[in-house]
Amino acid sequence: MTHRHRTGFSAIALFGAVALLFSACAPREEAKPPPDALTLAPLSFADLTGWRSDPVAQAVPALARSCARFKSLPADRTVGPNGVAGTVADWQGPCARLADLPPGDDAAARAFFEASFTPYAAGNNGSREGLFTGYYEAELEGSLRPDPAYPVPLYRRPPDLVMVDLGDFSDRWKGERTAGRVIDGKLKPYEDRAAIVAGSLKGRGLELVWVKDPIGAFFLQIQGSGRIRMADGSETRIGYAAQNGHKYVAIGKELIDRGALKREEVSLQTIRAWLLAHPDQAAAVMNVNPSYVFFQALTGDGPNGAQGVALTPGRSLAVDSKFMPYGVPVWLDAEDPVDGGQRLQRLLVAQDTGGAIRGPVRGDVFWGHGAEAEHRAGLMKSRGSYVLLLPKSVKVAAAG
Repeated sequence: MTHRHRTGFSAIALFGAVALLFSACAPREEAKPPPDALTLAPLSFADLTGWRSDPVAQAVPALARSCARFKSLPADRTVGPNGVAGTVADWQGPCARLADLPPGDDAAARAFFEASFTPYAAGNNGSREGLFTGYYEAELEGSLRPDPAYPVPLYRRPPDLVMVDLGDFSDRWKGERTAGRVIDGKLKPYEDRAAIVAGSLKGRGLELVWVKDPIGAFFLQIQGSGRIRMADGSETRIGYAAQNGHKYVAIGKELIDRGALKREEVSLQTIRAWLLAHPDQAAAVMNVNPSYVFFQALTGDGPNGAQGVALTPGRSLAVDSKFMPYGVPVWLDAEDPVDGGQRLQRLLVAQDTGGAIRGPVRGDVFWGHGAEAEHRAGLMKSRGSYVLLLPKSVKVAAAG
């Protein structure tokens, strides 16, 4: 959400006159849209519809986790691409004051945010509307040992998988990542989902857990974290460890292209229903997505986001880190996924990312775990906008 691009031209008058002679027969080039770029416009808190109604104290624990992360970083470290959210030093004052807030006091929390931050409307080259979806912590039945009743393995990160942050090599690739394995001194693509599901990693001792439902395992990979319930009643939590480097492909689009679903009816629920109703085609459709996620066992408060902090249900937001900074409070105003007549207006904190989260105005709300979380996440494909809250010491020109 940061780059800007501008094109222009100048021409000698004679050249322009000659060009006009051929304009009728020459094919016209369609104007290309400008590259995605984060634009920020200052607002006041009075401009945030619903700000006075949201119990903003519920977002304080999420921000406190991000503040703890900031505290571990050097003061001169920039926050976000091109320092869009200043430096860690800009966050030290607000984070210190945050620690003094009385728990659960919405009035005190609201006063803190208003005194410490300035709201900025986020846009993509000035266009404020974007897409907001939801995700959740999936729940599956499973086993820690091989069992015919639990035939689907979920794998740990393979030791030969190399994760690459392309931004380390060029500013042009900030926020871009890939993965593969080194063969003869060259990085080559890793196996895609179809090969891994077919057993390419079998026998390497990488199985973390086995689950009963292949469709549930597929959705668990999309969500990135889950709870595995064992037959004895115990529970194991697992979360994202790595990814095979292949780009995520949404199978909802595949089902639309096949005429199996209409665009307006696509949701997690309708996709799952179609897969269950077409067992002869389900595996092939799921393999249209070549991305595969590897997992690790989790301990602590909850699944960790890309910022390295535990996510807070209903208050953590996944964003595109190519444009957006982690740890920043974000005011969301979008269509409610359950009640279309209502607005979802609440304060969240940008703490995660995802393979399908691309663009300056794009977000994925973490709803937690359980049936209600799955219901809301599965239905959410809301149009809306968001506003960044930046410390008052941040010079917004740095967002450039």
